[in-house]
Amino acid sequence: MSSVSVVNNNKPHVVCTPLPFQSHIKAMLKFAKLLHHKGFHITFVNTEFNHKRFLRSLGPNSLNGLPDFRYESISDGLPISSDTDDDGNTVQDIPLLLDSIRKNLLAPFRNLLRKLNDTASSSANNNIINNPPVTCMVSDGFVTSTITAAGELGIPVVLFFTIAAAGFMGSKQYSVLVEKGLAPLKDESCLTNGFLDKVIDWVPGMEGIRLRDLPSCFRTTDPDDIVFNFAREAMDSVDKASAVVVHTFDKLEPHVLDAISSMPPPVYAIGPLQLLLNHLPKDPLNLKPMGYSLWKEETECLQWLNSKAPNSVVYVNFGSLVVMAPQQLVEFGWGLANSKLPFLWVIRPDLIVGESAILPPEFEFETKERGLIASWCPQEQVLNHPSVGGFLTHSGWNSTIESLTAGVPMLCWPVFAEQHTNCYYTCNEWGSGLEIDNNVKRDEVEKLVRELMEGEKGKKMKIKAMEWKKLAEEATGPHGSSSINMDNLVNQMLLRKK
Repeated sequence: MSSVSVVNNNKPHVVCTPLPFQSHIKAMLKFAKLLHHKGFHITFVNTEFNHKRFLRSLGPNSLNGLPDFRYESISDGLPISSDTDDDGNTVQDIPLLLDSIRKNLLAPFRNLLRKLNDTASSSANNNIINNPPVTCMVSDGFVTSTITAAGELGIPVVLFFTIAAAGFMGSKQYSVLVEKGLAPLKDESCLTNGFLDKVIDWVPGMEGIRLRDLPSCFRTTDPDDIVFNFAREAMDSVDKASAVVVHTFDKLEPHVLDAISSMPPPVYAIGPLQLLLNHLPKDPLNLKPMGYSLWKEETECLQWLNSKAPNSVVYVNFGSLVVMAPQQLVEFGWGLANSKLPFLWVIRPDLIVGESAILPPEFEFETKERGLIASWCPQEQVLNHPSVGGFLTHSGWNSTIESLTAGVPMLCWPVFAEQHTNCYYTCNEWGSGLEIDNNVKRDEVEKLVRELMEGEKGKKMKIKAMEWKKLAEEATGPHGSSSINMDNLVNQMLLRKK
């Protein structure tokens, strides 16, 4: 369906609702752009909290949208906090936020849908071309209240998981772990006594993995743990949806995707999203350039990278949610310093638990000629810069697939959720990474950084990463698997009633 040939008030209208975290919003925005190009009228729903953060980071006119791509905001149900960081950002408590989404999001979301449909009816009665009635939803897979709302309206809802197929399949095991008595953990000793090294042979398409390679939300001793129950309930609700989208491509995870295909509902592997976006025509009706970041990006780092030799720089970024202890920051810092290699390190203002991220003056003196620290950056531009030769990452899925897409090998330091699964696949299945022990020490960091950038393993990992880059480009070409899957999703699911 062409975005040129559809009259605005006759367009199918999809409401896109991400989980209110940076990585989920970024991926959902990209997916919404692809749907807009397919001829859909888009309403993109942020929480009021994140709507304000976007306006602060991207500018007061950044969310004005287009006549057929609009932004709305709803309450996340949490009281407005007075706790702010140095940039005026309120720091939200993740478990409280997830619990509020689970309990409180349905009512404001239902009210928004009613408002959108009431406006559509009013416009139709007055013969005004405005927003059409809502015909379908694309919801983050962890926002389950949208399934209820879609059922009330009798429209299809597609669950968009901003994770890999392996992360999705691994998360679907949470209820199985409970049934087998493996979760919640009996006591804290299970984290250190080898219990997590148990090989599990019952996960379809993921033979040979250990408990520690599953998404880690089950690593709790509390049966009422908010995060574990939030994720478990979401995964148990998947079969109520019309379809599932995972942000991957067929050749990257063939065994897991084959296994998932035998379970309801239909699953579509669509990615990498940015490569699909790169194929959109640059015509006036295409969506205006948009930012994806809740933080202000420091683009000066790109000029700094221009001064460095090809494949010489280590890029370091632990994502938008990971926090670490002050001593871990220091160990990473001295490991990088002692490697004697140039590095670009993103250190968010809230990276350190409960305090500012401060490195000792000696570190700054040691690295001032070859190190650059930024608070946030345009990551995909950095990873695709010719000077970047390796990526020290927390193994979040956006970072992992962006690194594979750029042909950049990784050092993996997973912290929570499906980062552990992504790390396992990066290092063991895809041959593009090495894992750093959770108990980070500077000597190990130095050794692995050198191996990544200069060693024999690093050279082999670079070759593998470049192979995945080529396969990702093939998948997103006009006749590639992800492009075909996108067309099938639109025609089979989003353009027909449930």
